[in-house]
Amino acid sequence: MPESSASKPGQVINMHEAKTRLSQLGEMAWRGERVIISRAGKPYLKLVPYRERRTRKPGRYKDEVNQSDTAFGDSADGTDDDIVELFEGGK
Repeated sequence: MPESSASKPGQVINMHEAKTRLSQLGEMAWRGERVIISRAGKPYLKLVPYRERRTRKPGRYKDEVNQSDTAFGDSADGTDDDIVELFEGGK
């Protein structure tokens, strides 16, 4: 029995074969193997596993990141006077 194109890493699998072997291709993708599905001989889809995203916790680095009041310029609000002048057209 000839070896299927899906069993070779990095191989492109045609749409018909992908439909008949979706479960196996899903397992391959989950293991980290590259699964590309082609249509009319051209790469069409990349099968990748779904991974839960961690929820971002705002304020995670509070009190760990510090910057001086003049880190971004020499004005009281932290804006560089030369940049303000460029935007305002030199009052």
